[in-house]
Formats: sequence, structure tokens, C-alpha cells
Amino acid sequence: MSTNPHFPLLFQPLNLGFTQLKNRAIMGSMHTMLEDVPDGIERMTTFYRERAQGEVGLIVTGGHAPNKQGLALPFGHAFDNEELAVQHQAITAAVHEEGGKICLQILHVGRYGFSEDNVSASDTKAPITPFPARALTVEEIETTIQDFVHCAKMARLANYDGVEIMGSEGYLINQFIATKTNRRTDEWGGAYENRIKLPLEIIRRTREAVGEDFIIIYRLSMLDLVEGGSSWEEVVQLAKAVEAAGATIINTGIGWHESRVPTIGTVVPRAGFAWVTKRMMGEVNIPLITTNRINMPGVAEEVLQEGCADLVSMARPFLADADLMVKAKQGRSQEINTCIACNQACLDHTFTMQVSSCIVNPRACHETELNYPPTNQPKKIAVVGAGPAGLAASTIAAERGHQVTLFEAEPIIGGQFNMAKEIPGKEEYAQTLRYYATMIEKHGVELRLNTRATAEQLQAGGYDEVILASGVTPRRIDIEGADHSKVLDYAEVLYEKKPVGKSVAIIGSGGIGFDMAEFLAHDFDHPSPSLDFKDYMKEWGVDLNYSKPGSLAVAPDPLPPARDIFLLKRSKGKHGKNLGKTTGWIHRASLTMKKVKMLSEVEYLKVDDQGLHINVAGEPKVLEVDNVIVCAGQEPFRAMYDELAAAGMSVHLVGGANIAKNLDAKLAIKEASELVAVI
Repeated sequence: MSTNPHFPLLFQPLNLGFTQLKNRAIMGSMHTMLEDVPDGIERMTTFYRERAQGEVGLIVTGGHAPNKQGLALPFGHAFDNEELAVQHQAITAAVHEEGGKICLQILHVGRYGFSEDNVSASDTKAPITPFPARALTVEEIETTIQDFVHCAKMARLANYDGVEIMGSEGYLINQFIATKTNRRTDEWGGAYENRIKLPLEIIRRTREAVGEDFIIIYRLSMLDLVEGGSSWEEVVQLAKAVEAAGATIINTGIGWHESRVPTIGTVVPRAGFAWVTKRMMGEVNIPLITTNRINMPGVAEEVLQEGCADLVSMARPFLADADLMVKAKQGRSQEINTCIACNQACLDHTFTMQVSSCIVNPRACHETELNYPPTNQPKKIAVVGAGPAGLAASTIAAERGHQVTLFEAEPIIGGQFNMAKEIPGKEEYAQTLRYYATMIEKHGVELRLNTRATAEQLQAGGYDEVILASGVTPRRIDIEGADHSKVLDYAEVLYEKKPVGKSVAIIGSGGIGFDMAEFLAHDFDHPSPSLDFKDYMKEWGVDLNYSKPGSLAVAPDPLPPARDIFLLKRSKGKHGKNLGKTTGWIHRASLTMKKVKMLSEVEYLKVDDQGLHINVAGEPKVLEVDNVIVCAGQEPFRAMYDELAAAGMSVHLVGGANIAKNLDAKLAIKEASELVAVI
């Protein structure tokens, strides 16, 4: 039994018979792209070592293909040879030295590959890749099963504690199970018993090959969230068969990558899909893992207390903070750097073939390159501006041993994050500010709120270094009537809370414009759907009764929009084309549900009492709106830089004060962290 006074169930060990997990936390699989870079083994070794030091119960690696056909990209290496397995012994040794356990995920992407060699259950094409897939032959299916088994044997040679067989999220095994993609008429298609032969044969033969003292996790798609998915009765049938075939643990898979329902973005309520795993509890006799948007130990403990699962998977939270479990164990949850599920530096990087990181922790996956050692030469440092860049710079510099003063003109810290956290679906951003407030106190940063620093003050302060993280100011529009009372900028709406009428035109459709539309469309007499899983499932059209295969409702059912909104941009093409690779579609879908009218090729003419006068693709139009909200970018605020530099001071620009083209917290925090790592 656990004796932890803070989270008793989370820290309860789990006996698997042949081995024991120290607690109920799983670090879920994430493909970080470290698997594909030249120095990847060294970097993965350090990355996983730090997470094992952080006392997570079990680590699951990013996905490794069992053969070339299973690769997501036409480069990289399948985990299919002894040479690679021996190289991975460095990773497993590091984890074991820290008292941890680690499983290798075996992932065949099937028709989700970005390759001309895509294969699947049938001749199909996924909407998220330009490449069609051809059906595997019967002989190739047999070879694929053998390749899965061989991959597991290589994992054992590499001294992994087990494997996770990826059978969900719309990948190859899932493609065989669902009628959406399996249109075969042979022994591998048709009846459900035929369609589930592939996972069961893989599990059964893997167990025979690796023996009884080796963890086999099967990632089961408990909720497909696509038409042509599995029914609940079929999911239960497969779970029982997976147990009988020799699996040690069943992990929960939620949604195909092509589903119309967001499953991991910040809009998803915390533990929003734990109800699915809870429904499976009692149907099988092996442990169940629940997953998706569980980002803090309190959430994990609540999930376990409510009987939703035996184990809890958290993936991205261990990018944000490798020491999450240690801090939880010691009652230091306020010190946890919480994952805000933005995807900007993790999944968005993976899908653009960059090494993953984390917006709130740029060290993630870069542990061999970016570190914050204690300084041998403490300096007196002034940081101007307590937005994301200034908060990162001041707290890391103070952690290293510098004497830091942080100046902030406003009465609170946070900068642009104070506006971001007001957006329905972005409530998590407040957690980053809670973290930094805790770090300011812990590391002894002298915080001066309501203090607009001056050049004279900084010159007189005897500072060795000055870091200007003074942020940005909203850009104004240069048209007739720009000073009309109807016209507001985004800061006046989100930060100053100026009233807005029932009809609105938003100028600018970048990230700020989309956030503004989401904010103004929401009826604040109702809580954000991101704060209640039942409201969320209703809004996005998920049937909580699971009354038909795939569990989709007939249609999404959002609340009526609070305003009539126009979202405008000068350029051609779709709105939000520069939003995150994995989240942009969510924002567009949300605004479409809220009946936001998106206009392109707009020329802004004037604002008057009638409204906003525009040309749309050359056609004149008047939008008779109550307000015009300007979200057309921002200008850097760095008025003191030249004066301080001319005075001979060592002065640095970071964040929006340096580059204001886009409000980019990822770049701001990264710049600040890299700067103070070497001061």
C-alpha cells in the first residue's frame, strides 16, 4: 500500500506478478524525432534518464516501426536488427540505473504514412496524408505479424522491460479492425472475428517469443470517433480476447487522427475521456490505463479515486516537467511546470519533422544542449517585463544564483498570457503563471509590480546585465475612422474588459484574431465546455451512451453564439493557415460551429457610425457592426534599448521586444532560457 499522504492511490505500487511498478503513473508514448536524428541514442538516453530520475512508474518510448512499411516517413530506421537493439541498451541501462522501467512501443502507421509505399487492410487513402495505401496481401500480413514479433524480440535484446503494441488511433492494426478501412472479403476481413485476428495473432505470438516475464501492453482503441468504427460490444470482445492472448496491460486509445473530435488539445477537459476506460473496468482482469489530458497529480489521483482505471498515462506533462512525480510525492505540486496542451513545440514539431520540445520547457528533448548550471560569477541582473520571456529569464537566472530584479508595469505578472487564459479552451495558460509565481518566490527574484522601469533607473541601479522583455503593443490600423469609438484593440477587450456589442468585425485572422472570435462567440453565462466533459462531448458531437459504432453523435451541438461575428483578412486562402499544424483545424472547426463568417481578400476603407466599410474581392460592402476589434499584429516595445546600449550597458532583447511579428510564447521562452543559461 502507498503511504503517500498527498496522492495515496497514485503512489500505490502495482504488482504484475513477475515485476512491480513503483506507482500508477505511465509516461505515455511520444514520437519526439530524437529517434531519427544522428545523435539520437545519446539524446534519448539523457531524455529518458531524467524522466526515470523523476520517478515515473513506467516509461513507454515513442513509436518504433517493426518494418520499413511501418515507418511514418520514408526515412528513419525500423527496429528490426540486433545492431540497433544493442545501441538501445544505453537507453534502457540509464533508465534501470535510476530505478525505472521502460517499454518500447511498436507502431506500424499503415495508411497514415507519408510514403508511396503505404499499406493498409484495403486500398484506401487517409485524409491526413497525400499518399494512398494499397491492401496487404495474405502473405504480407503473415510477414507483418512476424515483423512485430521480431521487433519485440529485439526490444528484449535491448533490455526493455516490455513492449506496447499500438492498436489504436487509426494506425495499421486499427485499420484492420474497423469496417471504415477493412473491406476485405478473405479470412482477414468481413466478420469481426476475422478483423481482430491481426492484433490477436501479434499478441499471442509475441508472448510465445518473449516469455512470461516481459510486459506486453496493448493499446486498444476504446473510442474510434469515426464512422465505421467499432461498437462498444466489439471493443469489450476484443479486450477480453487481448487478455486471453497474453497481454499484461491494456492501454486506452481515443480517436483516430482523422476524427472530427479533438482528443488531446487544450480545448479538451482535463481527464475528459476517462469515462471510456471506466466503462471497461470490470470487463477484464488485467490492469487498464486511462489517458488524454491528465496533466497534474491531483487530476490523476481523482481519476484513480473514481475507479476510472488502474493506471494513468501522462505523456506531454513529462515534457513540461520531468520531475512531476517527485514534486507530487514531496507535496510540491505548486512547483510543477504544467503541460498546457498547446502542442506548439511537441506535436507541431513532430508533424513538421523537427525535434520535439515544450513551450514551457525548452530543455525537453534538448537536455544535452540546454542546461542551467549554478553560476560561478553571480551577477546583478534587471529583467524588464513579466510576460513569458521575462518570467523565464528572471526565474532561471535566479535559480542559477544571480541576483535578479524583475520590473513589471502592471499589477500582476503574465503579460500576454493574462489575455490568453481568458479564451475559452485556454484556461490552462493560468497554470504557467502559477508556476512562475511559485518560482519567483522560491528562487528569490525581487519582483517590483506597478513599476515601469526607466533608463535612468536601470543605469543608476548598478546592474551587470539588463534583459528587456518588455513585450509588444497592439498595432493600430491606418484607415479613416480608426479613432472611432467603435474601434477597440485586442488588449482593450481581453485585458481591460471594455464592453463589446452584439455584432463585431475582427480585423486580422492570425492567432489573436481566432482567439478573439472564440472569446466573443462564447456566452459567459455558461461555463466553458473545456471545463466540463459532458458539455464538451455535446459541443463536439460525442455520444456518451455509445449507441452506435464509433460513438459519434449525429452532429456537434454547441451553444448558440453570443454574437454575430465577422473574421476578416487581407490575403487570399483559408483563415488560420499559419496556426498550429495539429490545432489549427480545431480552431477553424470551432468557429465554423459558432457561425463565424470568415471573409478573405478584404480591403479596409473606413469606420463610421454605420459600421466598417470594406471591399471584398473588389466588391464594396458595409458591415453594420457595433464594434471593430483590431487584431492586426503588434509592434515591439523596446524604447530603452538604444539609450541603454549607448550608455555602455550590457543589454539584451528577448521575446516580443525582440521579434514582434507573431506573438510566439514558444520562441519567447526559448530565447530567454537560452540567454540566461550562459550569462
